[in-house]
Amino acid sequence: MIDIQAIKQRFGIIGNDPNLNRAIEVAVQVAATDLTVFINGESGTGKDVFPQIIHQNSVRKHGPYFAINCGAIPEGTIDSELFGHEKGSFTGAYDTRKGYFEVADGGTLFLDEVAELPLATQARLLRVLENGEFIKVGSSKIQKTNVRVVAATNVDIPTAIEKGRFREDLYYRLNTVPIHIPALRERKDDIKLLFRKFAADIAEKYHIPAVTLTPEAMMMFENYRWDGNIRQLKNVTEQISIIETERVITPEILKNYLPAQTALPVIIKDENKSDFSERDILYKVLFDMKKDITELRKTVNELTSGQIPVAQPIQAQQITPIKATVLDYENTQDADIEYVQEKTPSDNLSLVDKENEVIIKALHKHNGKRKEAAKELGISERTLYRKIKEYDIKM
Repeated sequence: MIDIQAIKQRFGIIGNDPNLNRAIEVAVQVAATDLTVFINGESGTGKDVFPQIIHQNSVRKHGPYFAINCGAIPEGTIDSELFGHEKGSFTGAYDTRKGYFEVADGGTLFLDEVAELPLATQARLLRVLENGEFIKVGSSKIQKTNVRVVAATNVDIPTAIEKGRFREDLYYRLNTVPIHIPALRERKDDIKLLFRKFAADIAEKYHIPAVTLTPEAMMMFENYRWDGNIRQLKNVTEQISIIETERVITPEILKNYLPAQTALPVIIKDENKSDFSERDILYKVLFDMKKDITELRKTVNELTSGQIPVAQPIQAQQITPIKATVLDYENTQDADIEYVQEKTPSDNLSLVDKENEVIIKALHKHNGKRKEAAKELGISERTLYRKIKEYDIKM
């Protein structure tokens, strides 16, 4: 049975969030093995504590423990730092040097910000993880090491893999046992506990009364996004404790210490606004085109099936007298002749030809007025103009 409270007290972990407790349980359970652990979480969530939990609860606890920030080591020296180098292997290599994988033999190596490693170094790391072998810079001799690796990052690794910045095979080798550390905004109930702890610590350190928050200020504290997580909360608490003379903090005071949050991007839906992004404009044009094409096809189908009457242009060669009807026997000397268009079956029934035919009919009906013709067809004037150019319709 894992005593989570004892682990929290030993390593200074504050909070009762279920996801946080689960992360601690996994860390203690995997500590007894030699499996590689991959810790993922935002910056400032306290990822550096979990490798220590793993090391101190493992059989390697009497061995060396090193924490390396991979993002803080220059790319040109990272291989030397991790794997060592031989004398004269590069400019400035005046002596042979042991790397972390050599000096940490029998212990634990914590690689923080592992996603910052260059691709060449990632290949070297993969070899160590797979068979425990490495080669110093400037050497051809293979060396063995027995090191437990715990890695961590705040980078979205799948995205980094997709962009070619992180090796996929290394990710799966590191991710044997994943541990996710929840962000502070995901454990709001712990914010009050953390604030009280930090306020008490600063008060004890500088011999001043501890600051407290009004209920409204505490609500403001809990609803803040905390992009910097625990690290940011601690900094804000320390600033308030030192700078403010008032020991009871109101929302009016607190807002001076909480940076304004950047609103999340949203898709603009108000078509009357002119501040569309290029992507939004493109999406809107595509959606309009799709809608116009769908409506045009529907109209064409209805016209060809005879559901909508269409006034057709009369051409001399197409007129055939069908019948003569005397409209008024008393007042009409000559019979009024009714003419109708001769209907001949079309040899080409393709949709393109039908669209062309219908557009010509609509334009003739409205004497070439595109706006009225578009309204008749149930499409936008822009789409009609495009169709006229596409079919090379001459008026």
